[in-house]
Amino acid sequence: MDIREQLASDLLGAPYAQLSQQKRSVIDLIADQKPTGLGPLAKADERDGWAKLADKVAQVGGSWGFIISFVVFLLLWAAGNIALASRAFDPYPFIFLNLMLSMIAALQAPIIMMSQNRQGAIDRAAAEHDYVVNMRAELEIMLLHDKLDALRERDILARTDAISAQLKQLCDDVAVLKAKG
Repeated sequence: MDIREQLASDLLGAPYAQLSQQKRSVIDLIADQKPTGLGPLAKADERDGWAKLADKVAQVGGSWGFIISFVVFLLLWAAGNIALASRAFDPYPFIFLNLMLSMIAALQAPIIMMSQNRQGAIDRAAAEHDYVVNMRAELEIMLLHDKLDALRERDILARTDAISAQLKQLCDDVAVLKAKG
């Protein structure tokens, strides 16, 4: 029987061909005695320039530094335009500022969503990798238990044989002593 079939049957109770792709990959790793490999986060950065820009926008736009600096900017804009009253660039009710804020929000939201979608895909890949690593660890532990049980059984049989031999020897010695005696 093939080692993969044996492992699938012993550890998962199913034929190798009926296992999911993930479970087959775990059985393959155990059979080949190869390391599980690096997770998706350890791979080289495969993002293009736009993806990196989207991630940077999401990183900056979602920080307290951005929020605080933006509030300060808005306060300075409003205070400056109120102070300049008659010569204000954008007088109260700050229509130009509202237009700019709407345009920024309209562009920033989808950019942040792109970054979140990519991060979600990375998180799913990391979760799948963790699942494979954990399943492999669990199956390896099961194999170790089986090996320990086999060693223990062999040890018990050897001790039982030794005790049987000693008992037979004692019985023979008692029989010899009775015969002499």
